[in-house]
Amino acid sequence: MALTGLVRAARLAARELEWSALRLGVGRCPLCGGRLFARISRDLLGTRCLRCLASPISMAIGSVVARTLQDARDRRILELSSRGPFHAFLERTVASGRGTLTSCEFFDDTPPGAWRAGVQCQDVQQLSYADASFDLCTSTEVFEHVPDDRRGFAEIFRVLAPGGRFIFTVPIADADTTVERARLEPDGVRHLLEPAWHDDFIRGAARVLVYRDYGRDVTNRLAEAGFIDARIESVEDPAGFGCVARVVVTRKR
Repeated sequence: MALTGLVRAARLAARELEWSALRLGVGRCPLCGGRLFARISRDLLGTRCLRCLASPISMAIGSVVARTLQDARDRRILELSSRGPFHAFLERTVASGRGTLTSCEFFDDTPPGAWRAGVQCQDVQQLSYADASFDLCTSTEVFEHVPDDRRGFAEIFRVLAPGGRFIFTVPIADADTTVERARLEPDGVRHLLEPAWHDDFIRGAARVLVYRDYGRDVTNRLAEAGFIDARIESVEDPAGFGCVARVVVTRKR
């Protein structure tokens, strides 16, 4: 694993450590095949595969992708990130078949469509890809940070080919209705609730604004964009620590 990944893991451990939650467990990581897992906190990000450092969120989306698309290795995949254990899993997947993997990030200081350090900047609210360019789009913990998520969902729908799948994760509360926390207006961000922030590989700890707390009605937003058969799958961590991640699965007719 790259040194930067180890440094980040050490910082995460130091910040999140709960002595009473410490556990080692055995299972099988769906991303790398690792067998040993550690829990350092009861938070979803506090459980990790000790081989690839995948969290239950990354492992859950990987297992759902593999189960939903057994021929994923031959698909044209768009992943809205360029790093991490799930991205590495997708790289290995397409390398074993005839598929392709397109990766992108959103950089605050880079125009959409431009490249930075070998990674293309894309704004999911206005993607530069042609219609029907991909068979599968994936993302982990992205859309809660998108100012206009409905526009983002519509863009994913546009760049997917007929029959294409959209598989992603966002934090989903045990509630029926999504709560908007902030809104982007012409003169800046208007906060509707106390600001909440998430960590980010690029920007650092507590630097990415949360625009909404999703409820189960996220599937309705997907239907508005034209998707069908939207569902939320709950996936437990392989070590049996009781960590449950939710994965949203939908498709284009």
